Amino acid sequence: MMRKLACVTFGLVLLGGSLSNNGVLRAQASPVQTHIGHVTESFQATPNQQGLLPTALAEAKIATQHAGLAMKAPDNLDAIKLHAGHVINAIDPSVEPKGPGLGFGVKRAAAGVAQHIQLAAKSEGASANVKTHATHVAAAANNVATRADEIVALAQKVRAAGTAAEASSLMSQVQTAVEQLTAGVDANKDGRINWDTPEGGLQQAQMHVDLLKKGEGAAQ
Repeated sequence: MMRKLACVTFGLVLLGGSLSNNGVLRAQASPVQTHIGHVTESFQATPNQQGLLPTALAEAKIATQHAGLAMKAPDNLDAIKLHAGHVINAIDPSVEPKGPGLGFGVKRAAAGVAQHIQLAAKSEGASANVKTHATHVAAAANNVATRADEIVALAQKVRAAGTAAEASSLMSQVQTAVEQLTAGVDANKDGRINWDTPEGGLQQAQMHVDLLKKGEGAAQ
C-alpha cells in the first residue's frame, strides 16, 4: 500500500507539481505566472531580487530626486553637473556607474518589464485578459526605455555645459523628462495620459499590471 501511494505521489509531481522540504505537494507556476512574477514580484538580477517594475519605479524616484537637487542650485555649475551624473546613474549605470542609484537602472528595468510581460502573453495558456493588458504594459514600458535614452543624452549635455546658466536650462528639461518616466505625458493634450506611445509611463504600466492581475483573479 505504501509503495502504491509513493508511486501516485511521484506521478502527481511529474504532472506539474513539486515536493517541498516537508513532503507537501505544491503546484509549479505556469510560464505565464512566472513571467508576470518577474515583472511584479521577483527577478534574480535586480537589487534584492525585487520585481522589474518596482525596480524601475525605485530608480526613477532616485533620478527625480537628483534632478530636483540640481535645480536647487541653479548658479552652481559643479553641483548641477554632479547631480546630472547621479540622474544618469539611476537611469543607465552602464553609462555612469557611480552614483546613488541601485545599480540596475530605469532603462534596463523598463526594457525587462516589456520583455517579460510579452513573454507572458506569448506563453501557452495565456488568457485574453493577459494578452490585452500585456500589450498596454509593454507599450508604456517601452516608452519609458525610449525616454530614458533621451534623458541620458540631455544629462550628458548638462555635464558638457560651460556655464551654470546653460547647465541650469538644460537641467530644467531633464527634470521634466525624468518626472515623465513615472507620470507619463499628455502628448495630445486631451486631459489624460494613456498607456500608448508616446504617453504611457511607469504609472500606466503599473495600472495595467493591476488590471491584468485583477482579471486573473489575483489580489492587487
